[in-house]
Amino acid sequence: MKILVTGGAGYIGSVTSKALEQAGHQPILLDSLIKGRREFIRDRVFYEGDIADRGLLSRIVHDHPDIESTIHMAARIVVPESVQQPYEYYRDNVAKSLELFDQLVKLDKPRVVFSSTASLYAMSETFEVDESSPLAPTSPYAKTKRCMEMALEDMSHGTDLRAVILRYFNPIGSDPDVESGIYDKEPSHVIGQLVLAAKGVKDHFTITGTDHPTRDGTGIRDYIHVWDLARAHVAAVERFDEVLADLDATSTIINLGTGSGVTVRELLSAFEAVYGAQVRTLEAPPRPGDAVGAYAKVDKARDVLGWKSELTLEEGIASTLAWGRKRREILGFE
Repeated sequence: MKILVTGGAGYIGSVTSKALEQAGHQPILLDSLIKGRREFIRDRVFYEGDIADRGLLSRIVHDHPDIESTIHMAARIVVPESVQQPYEYYRDNVAKSLELFDQLVKLDKPRVVFSSTASLYAMSETFEVDESSPLAPTSPYAKTKRCMEMALEDMSHGTDLRAVILRYFNPIGSDPDVESGIYDKEPSHVIGQLVLAAKGVKDHFTITGTDHPTRDGTGIRDYIHVWDLARAHVAAVERFDEVLADLDATSTIINLGTGSGVTVRELLSAFEAVYGAQVRTLEAPPRPGDAVGAYAKVDKARDVLGWKSELTLEEGIASTLAWGRKRREILGFE
């Protein structure tokens, strides 16, 4: 199958493109390269442009009339930035996605696999959440993702559009060949911050929030290896029609995680064990928009996608460190 991947030159988009190829499919990449990296495109079919450019979308479908589905990953994703720049987040994540969704329907390409986020969930006493758990997005970023979920749900009722919405937990690591990974010079992701502190690029690693109602006071997350996440997208496009038919639904939401919660202190301990040295840390209050966190109940992914995570937290950390060593060779900086 040919699969249109918006944001295909990004971190998760490039890894997912590799997983699609290994499964015998052809990713067709669409990326503005405002954030994505040209180095991640490699020899794939690529269109540089905006997801809201209806003319470009028409040209892509004209060139590739056999596109079966779209994996929509293109988005702004930095929580603190979204607090400071809410307009830009709603414009790029919501308004432009609406143009994309509507044009896909008009082009008779109605299957959409959407990258959403677990940061939508309200805090649970057990910290485990399933797809029906209460929602309470705390940042503009998370709110834009919920807006897009609602748009897909409503459009799936009123038009031919159909949607499989994947709520990601926290991706870490690189692809198996260590050819793509987190590319920001100073990543906002916790693992990226740990790497910078371990290498001495930063003086310390900041634990933001130490009074949360978790077992050690720090935030809790479900860290999923990005390669496992990519494999889930392959399952979603391969079983798209079957999933919705079995559920008798026009759209559905599926959690993607490991099913285990890890606190920031536990992550730090695991990182130090894999890295082989201690990391200097300081404590600070939570950042604006930060959530206490949650981990996934993953029964639905297993039951409807036939998927489950296979790689461990330690393997994800090792993969992240391997990418850090190779990043200069591919991107020109560490």
